Amino acid sequence: MTALIQNQTENSTDNLLETPADKKIWTDAEFMALDRDGHRYELVNGELIDMGNSGAKHGYICSILMILLGGYVRLQNLGAMFDSSTAFKMKSGNKRSPDISFMAKERLQGLDEMPDGFLEGAPDLAVEILSPSNTVEEIDSKLVEYFENGAHLVWVIQPKQKYILVYRSAEEPDRLLKSVDSLDGEEIVPGFTLPVADLFQKLNFS
Repeated sequence: MTALIQNQTENSTDNLLETPADKKIWTDAEFMALDRDGHRYELVNGELIDMGNSGAKHGYICSILMILLGGYVRLQNLGAMFDSSTAFKMKSGNKRSPDISFMAKERLQGLDEMPDGFLEGAPDLAVEILSPSNTVEEIDSKLVEYFENGAHLVWVIQPKQKYILVYRSAEEPDRLLKSVDSLDGEEIVPGFTLPVADLFQKLNFS
């Protein structure tokens, strides 16, 4: 994992919920039926991970990108967008929930509505917006699992330092985008572009 992410993440294990030594095997129904009580969980290697709350800046950037990218995807009929409450079922049985996800229409053919349960495999595009509690190991493991399960593109957004890392594989970022650059959907979301500065511009409500 690049030092850019390492410098902006903190080593924290507080969000890892304790489980017995013989880890519980969670069924899809059990995981779906969890009493969330305002919490959002991922299931990783048999352990529940409380994803916690991310704060206003994280939610604001997430909302901007969801509105702009989601609006484009819907207008062009390219596929479907999903928010962070959506868990994707990995081959390992893990349940991963990117902050924003896009799945191309080719992978959704045959469906006339979304299932109540989980979609199999990683989305074609996964977006992770870093929070102070994210660790290098956590982001690394997500990248590996996303690409092992069918992802083609991952954007890792750093709100504090105002840059985006573009991944085409888990090994290393393909590009680093700063505020003077544009975010490109490439062949995954063809035709979509967004100035990076639009995600990080200062508020002006006067």
